[in-house]
Amino acid sequence: MQEPMPSTHRDFLNIADFSPAETFALLDLAERMRTGAYEGKPLAGKALAMIFMKSSTRTRVSFEVGASQLGGTAHFLSSRDVQLGRGEPIPDTARVLSRYVQGIMIRTFAHQDVVDLAEYASIPVINGLTDLSHPCQVLADVLTIQQHLGGVRGKTVAWIGDGNNMANSWMEAAAHLGFTLRLACPEGYDPDARFLELARANGGDVQLLRDPREAVAGADVVTTDVWASMGQEEEQAQRAMAFALYQVDADLMRRAARHAIFLHCLPAHRGEEVTAEVIDGPQSVVWDEAENRLHIQKAIMAALMGNEPL
Repeated sequence: MQEPMPSTHRDFLNIADFSPAETFALLDLAERMRTGAYEGKPLAGKALAMIFMKSSTRTRVSFEVGASQLGGTAHFLSSRDVQLGRGEPIPDTARVLSRYVQGIMIRTFAHQDVVDLAEYASIPVINGLTDLSHPCQVLADVLTIQQHLGGVRGKTVAWIGDGNNMANSWMEAAAHLGFTLRLACPEGYDPDARFLELARANGGDVQLLRDPREAVAGADVVTTDVWASMGQEEEQAQRAMAFALYQVDADLMRRAARHAIFLHCLPAHRGEEVTAEVIDGPQSVVWDEAENRLHIQKAIMAALMGNEPL
């Protein structure tokens, strides 16, 4: 049995890996990056390894561009490029990459793989997405809420649809950052019970509902995701039936606050989880949201790899 490396660094596997104060400082740093007020190059001479066991447009481009803007380099490794896909133990990959680069971002299926990679790496590991959580995306969403609504504390966010990795990270964020979260999920598609229990135990105002109209009533933010995520394609027909009443359309949006914004982590399937009228309408800020992946991930890399103080 291989022994883990002594912990001399920080990882970002879930939102709670930063304290609430650090998270707000991270959001402030990302906002400075968004507005052009930050000109530092904390990744100068440093490299990020990007492991993609799941493909992605936004994750790859935003991390590559972000590393470059911070003065560093990013190196794309698909499942065909790394020995993990051929059976190399995760500890071996972690130890080798730790000799070459100064940070690892991984986008994969099993969350335990990310946990194991972080345990054996001697450099920071960033969770780019797992089937359990998607912390970079939710912090980008929170940055978008701050950009358009002036802050997230005290706001009400309505999540409509699948209790997936996004829903899990939203629950963690609600307890962490002080906003109300209403999740409207069909029976049988609830979010992870451990995230729900932990969020409530940490004082989070998290409500699990069945009726999307109840969840959206007076909400400041309405957000959703595809009904069948990557790897669930064979469940598409079954999920389409289960989620038929959970489409975000104009009627549902009218139940939210007049100033409410619509979020979607993308890619979106118009006519399924959201109508074109909503996602392409005046309340939609999905393109700002997509851009904010770049800024929040730059802030994360600057903090973990570039020793930027929070």
